[in-house]
Amino acid sequence: GQVLELRAHSKTNSAIKALLNLVPPVARVIRNGEEQEIPLEEVKVGDLLLVKPGEKIPVDGVLISGTAVIDESMITGEPVPAEKEIGSKVTGGTINGKTAFEMKAEKVGSDTLLAQIIEMVNEASRSRAPIQKLADVVAKYFVQIVVLIATLTFIVWYFWGPEPALVFAFVNAISVLVIACPCALGLATPMSIMVGTGRMAQSGVLVKDAAAIEEMNKVDTLIVDKTGTLTEGKPSLKGYKSFGHLTDEDILRYAASIDASSEHPIADAIVAGAKEKGIELFKVADFESVTGKGVQAIYKNEKFGVGNQHLLDVFSARLPEENRKTAEEWQTGGQTVMFLVVGNKVEGMVSVADAIKKTSAKAVKELQKLGIHVHMLTGDNRFTAKAVADELGLDGFEADCLPEDKYNKVKELQQQGHIVAMAGDGINDAPALMQANVGIAMGTGTDIAMQSAEVTLIKGDLNGIVRARELSQKVMKNIKQNLFFAFIYNSAGVPIAAGVLYPAFGLLLSPVIAAAAMSFSSVSVISNALRLRKHQ
Repeated sequence: GQVLELRAHSKTNSAIKALLNLVPPVARVIRNGEEQEIPLEEVKVGDLLLVKPGEKIPVDGVLISGTAVIDESMITGEPVPAEKEIGSKVTGGTINGKTAFEMKAEKVGSDTLLAQIIEMVNEASRSRAPIQKLADVVAKYFVQIVVLIATLTFIVWYFWGPEPALVFAFVNAISVLVIACPCALGLATPMSIMVGTGRMAQSGVLVKDAAAIEEMNKVDTLIVDKTGTLTEGKPSLKGYKSFGHLTDEDILRYAASIDASSEHPIADAIVAGAKEKGIELFKVADFESVTGKGVQAIYKNEKFGVGNQHLLDVFSARLPEENRKTAEEWQTGGQTVMFLVVGNKVEGMVSVADAIKKTSAKAVKELQKLGIHVHMLTGDNRFTAKAVADELGLDGFEADCLPEDKYNKVKELQQQGHIVAMAGDGINDAPALMQANVGIAMGTGTDIAMQSAEVTLIKGDLNGIVRARELSQKVMKNIKQNLFFAFIYNSAGVPIAAGVLYPAFGLLLSPVIAAAAMSFSSVSVISNALRLRKHQ
């Protein structure tokens, strides 16, 4: 049994080892304007690297020159190559297409995504699922019962068996003990977990431990964010309008100048839109992010703010009714509106739009078919949120959510008896990810989100959650099949070994045959677990 288990462990990890082999042994580094090849282990964070057509990317980093089409299928499980431009993240071990590009190394050695995948898979394969505790309890009592049956077998054959009674009693008692060896019972759960975690990793789904697989199988409610999960996460500038004496262009200039210090995708879209239109930005002082509401800064001794409806309360500003109607019209069209506040007056608004991912609608339907209710929680306004929810056919949504609202919503659903999965990618999602029965971090998100979650999706979209759900169902089904095989085998084998067939048919089971039968039960469990490797 141990030999078979070790062999299966080797097969399971072969795909993961193959990922490690994808990393090239050397890298082309550009130092002092000259290109030179150095061993991979000598690459340092910040090094400028050159990747030529068809080559493997040596480490994780960001593209700083050129464009690329990269095959990331070995990491994400997605067959379609990913297009990269300046500023795009690239992953070590993936394969470059037909163009050369320069990149800056950001993560090397054990910090790379591939190294983390290996570590997570190894840890998960060694962890124990809650269902294993049931198997352990059953095995504990099972062993005691088998010893009792073996003792009774010896007594019955010794006093009522044919001559030589002592030989018959001894042989049959030994046969009972041998055939009932709970190897198959002990292999049933860990084998499926080990093979399943390896298969999940190949599909771009990393699990922290076996308990996450079991919980994912039970999930009935999924909470997702809008930006970056349902949508592309790459909003673009759509419109800008003045409500007062400033020109429309002034509104965009002020908004972009204040947002220039922000890292939020919406702020990036506003700044990029202003630069595309050739608008010159100015520097502001005392920049401050107001979590879940927007940003504020000082310019020429006056306080400015750019943000959503909640920010107006911070500035004690009121939005006139006619301007509110205009904003609602934009929002109903799926645009996200940010207001420019000067002092305590709303001077204008800027809008951006974030296209819904092409894969989102299909993924939502697949999740609903799998019995999961999909709810969206977003900090965006209710009009934009409703437009997205209606288009995707979501089971529910909540708009204007602050970071703590996600955490509270998870607790509320759990109190109603739901098993909740939370998908997030930001620092503000970490509390909700920790509270959820299963926290799902998008691999495109922050390290804190990934540390807080039990499941990490290398490619951050809903299709990864569909794969995680399907694979968790397959693994749990496989575990139950293994436990069934082990119990049925022992239920049938022990009475035969004890000699119940002897009075009617004159048949006895020798210890040698019992040992072979016991080994066969282990083989059947391992073979069944290995079927998970072929799941598509």
